[in-house]
Amino acid sequence: MPEPHRRRGLVGLLAAEGISRAGTAMSALAIPWFVLIATGSPVLTGLTAFAEWTPYVLFAALGGPLVDRIGARRVAIWANVGAAGLVAGIPVLHAVGLLHTATLLGLVALVGGARGAASSTYVLVPGVAEIAGTAIERVTGLHDGINRTAGMLGGPLAGVLLAAFSPDLVLLLDAGTFAVGGVLVLLTVPKSADPKHNPALLESGAQDLAVDGSGMRGYLAALRAGFAFLRSDRTLVAVAVMCLVTNLLDMGYSSVLRPVWVHDVLGTPLALGILSGVFGLGAVLGSAGYAWLGPRLPRRQAFAWCFLLGGAPRFVAMALAATLPPVLIVMLVAGIGCGGINPTLGAVEFERVPRHLQARVLGALEALAAAGIPLGGLLAGAAVSGLGLTVALWLTAAAYAVTTLAPFVLPAFRGFDRVLPRLPEPVPA
Repeated sequence: MPEPHRRRGLVGLLAAEGISRAGTAMSALAIPWFVLIATGSPVLTGLTAFAEWTPYVLFAALGGPLVDRIGARRVAIWANVGAAGLVAGIPVLHAVGLLHTATLLGLVALVGGARGAASSTYVLVPGVAEIAGTAIERVTGLHDGINRTAGMLGGPLAGVLLAAFSPDLVLLLDAGTFAVGGVLVLLTVPKSADPKHNPALLESGAQDLAVDGSGMRGYLAALRAGFAFLRSDRTLVAVAVMCLVTNLLDMGYSSVLRPVWVHDVLGTPLALGILSGVFGLGAVLGSAGYAWLGPRLPRRQAFAWCFLLGGAPRFVAMALAATLPPVLIVMLVAGIGCGGINPTLGAVEFERVPRHLQARVLGALEALAAAGIPLGGLLAGAAVSGLGLTVALWLTAAAYAVTTLAPFVLPAFRGFDRVLPRLPEPVPA
């Protein structure tokens, strides 16, 4: 197969992810700012985040077997198209005066479910990497780098558009990016990139976790198989629990703490875009560095130091600073740290989970890791309303610092540096 043709799926998937991610970064700023300006309520702003992320988590928890049956490629295409229509519905209903609070929360919830389904593109990464003949560490680094670059560009663009126009325009652009992402997957990613469904035996030989039954019984069996495999791997469980806490704190930051700090301290949505862009720039640099050095770095140490650098310092800077420049410096450094987190996680996850189980196992892992996200905005909104912004920032910083010490001290994280042997191929009957 000619080299350019082999890489078409990889390039197309990365482009689709990047374009969709840019739009999502824009709406991540536009929706909280829209609610905050319209209502002045940090609690309602947090409730909007809860409405969006709860369906996302539910799909991650329950959708793995469906993705297995329908195919990750097909799910990604239709989910992106559906998300485009749903996101576009928000500004359209607002324009005709029909966007009430309940309607907004309902639409945002549907968008969250569609985004959860669209995230099935993640399990296509090993397939396009294999077809392209590229090392998985480099592909996960490129994948994260593209996403970080998109966030770096989408955030500042959203800030400019919010300051010059309105959240409605930003949401329409986000709808367009979802549509383009779906079309790119359709045209460039081959069906062969879908995870194969050949049964494989666990090392223990206890049971075959590939479930091909039909109907509700087969679906539940497949769902149990994914959670059973996850539960059997202490390293993946440790990752999921750690990310559960940090994702909760990050959602509180992005949906409440950051927009409230910008609104109260700086007073302009342009600063939202600048903060997002500088953090994104750092994350792109970190991802690029990992794509280059990742195969040669000790994974556990790299992961631990990146998380420690990218976590608590952001909240400390916002709690202490009354101007933008010192916060921007910290955000750049924190972004560099965060740029190495997802590529490391991706390489570990793809290495430890057999291909035919990745949709359901990584879906289960994603569900556990994201379980705290819906609560993040609610807790941050309540903390700001009850304790004040500064106290909420300090409490979040302390919780983040304690959580990110886990990879240094917990034995389960030693599995980052151990490559499991490949599972044996099944012997034909």
